This record gives sequence, C-alpha cells and structure tokens, in this order.
Amino acid sequence: MLKVVLSLILVSASFLAKAQHPPVFAAMTTDSSFIKISDLNINLVKYSYKPNGVRFLVVHDNEDTGVKAGFDYIRWSGGELIDSQYGGVRDYVFSHMDDQYRIDPNAIYTQRGVSSRLKKDYFSSNEVEKLILDAGKQIVDFYDPKSLGYILTLHNNADGGFGISSYLPGYDLSSTADSVFINFGMDGDDLLYVTEPRLFTSLKKANINVILQSKFAENDGSLSVYAMQQNIPYINVEVQHGHQEENLRLIELAIATLKEHGLIKKDNPVIQKDSLTKNPPTQ
Repeated sequence: MLKVVLSLILVSASFLAKAQHPPVFAAMTTDSSFIKISDLNINLVKYSYKPNGVRFLVVHDNEDTGVKAGFDYIRWSGGELIDSQYGGVRDYVFSHMDDQYRIDPNAIYTQRGVSSRLKKDYFSSNEVEKLILDAGKQIVDFYDPKSLGYILTLHNNADGGFGISSYLPGYDLSSTADSVFINFGMDGDDLLYVTEPRLFTSLKKANINVILQSKFAENDGSLSVYAMQQNIPYINVEVQHGHQEENLRLIELAIATLKEHGLIKKDNPVIQKDSLTKNPPTQ
C-alpha cells in the first residue's frame, strides 16, 4: 500500500514539474480554449484578475519565467495572461497519418511561415499545414488584439545563446532589425522587441535594450510579422530564463510605453512604481 501511495506521489510530482502552470491566487478567474492539431492537445488558459486593458500572451510552454513575471504584475496591478499549455516543451511535436511533424508555435501565423518552417517527413499532407494555420488563428482570436489595440508577448531565452547582439550588423538576425539600441549596463539577453518606431523611440529614451523590427523582415510566420502585416502595434518582452525581477521591470516599461501612446484604453487604478527611474540614461 505504501509503495502505491509513493508511486502516486511521484507521478503527480512529475506531472506538475512538466506542466509548469503558473500559481493561481485567490480571486483569479480562468477561461480556456482548446486546440487540437492531430494528436497534439493544446490548452490556452486565460488567467484574469481585475482586468484593466493589459493582456499578455505566452505561446511557448517552456518559458515560465515570463509567465511568473506576468503573474507578479497581475497580482499587484491587475490584468490578464493567456498561457499556452501543451506539455512543458518549446515546439509543437505531433504525428499525422504516421508522419512526424515539428514546428515552433511562434511560426504559425502566416502561410509562408508554416510552409517554410514546418519540419516534416518527405511525404507530408497539406491538411497538416491547414491544421497549424487554424491553430494560429485560434490563438490570435482568443487573444483578440484588434479589440485591445496591441499585442504584448512574453518570451524567455537561454544565457548567451540569443540576445541583443544577434541583431547587430554581421550577425544572424541583422536583416530582421531596422534599428537597435543597447544599454551596455544591461544583460544582453534581456530586451524588448517592437514593430513601431514610436514604441522604439520611447523605450530608447528609457535607456533599455530595444530592437525595432524591419519592414523588410523575412516572413517567418512569427507573431511580430503577423502584427506588422495587420498594422497592430507589437511588443515582446524577451528575458533570460531566471531573470524574473528584470522581466517584471521590462513588463512595466512595456506597459508604460503602450499607455503613453494611448494603446491601453483603460486606466489602471493601481499605482505602479516608476520603473523609468530605475535605470537612468548613461552619459
């Protein structure tokens, strides 16, 4: 009997460790949308607490530092966060008609992106591409950026693998960026990524790492490319795994910028700390 109980505890602990679901607190409500891509089940969970016009979107299920920082913001200031839950991994991995498929969930928002970035066996089905595009549309519809007036995403990266320097001339993502501003006092893995010059200018004045996406960026199916095509202002808060305090600081700056340009319609009744004074411009 004891062995059975211990086994159940271990199974439960394993499930919780893989799920990486955020810690729900009192008075928070949830709403869900279910997506099925062949044998892959994706659950979009919207966590809400005192909705105030702020809504985050997390498309990867292994970037929980951003989720935790988003919850930190919501706990004190209110808002909503949509969390993608499909097993605690980065990519969508599934089978269809005995063929194996793999794709980054941040590559599913345009036809060209799906066609170019879907990793598949030689004999694959066009039906799969439609399933993936439908999933991307369902995510966008559930987030509902057109009613909000913006898209605000949360992403995390690994130490030293990807960061602000990746967008400099001569590096892998240089063609993606129109402009890059670097605060050399910050960790290069912590940055904001935007699609509009006005957002870039405001964040540059705040003296933080920020990238402005080029109008000629490759159509890779990403949400930022989709947002630019649809003329929806976009901000991504991109922070190294584990930098939860910095993640929260950059979230506050991103929201302050959206408010500055009238993109968050409802006033937040909760007084927030002034993040702009935390990192004054260098001389």
